Amino acid sequence: MMKKMLWTLLLWLSCIGLALADVEINTADQAALDGVKGIGAMMSKKILEERAAHGPFKDWADLQKRVKGIGDKSSVNLSAAGLRVNGQAKGGAAVAASAKPAASAAAAASGK
Repeated sequence: MMKKMLWTLLLWLSCIGLALADVEINTADQAALDGVKGIGAMMSKKILEERAAHGPFKDWADLQKRVKGIGDKSSVNLSAAGLRVNGQAKGGAAVAASAKPAASAAAAASGK
């Protein structure tokens, strides 16, 4: 009984690890892309068709340009969900969040 519970726990932990793993857009299959929060069957199909027709995506800007429906906001969300383009997360996501306090501090200092 204890052995069965241990195997169940190990299986559960391995599934969580897979769910939290990064997904490389240039090598992922449809199942892997579908596993990223925010990408459904239609979007993964568009990504795979574009990649097959025109080769791998160079960067996030290239992905946004070539796949209709992926813009700035969705690419930040997809990156946060684990999607990667050439191993890179969406640049600017963390910068945008940290830039807000600096901007409000500057405004407060100037009296605005």
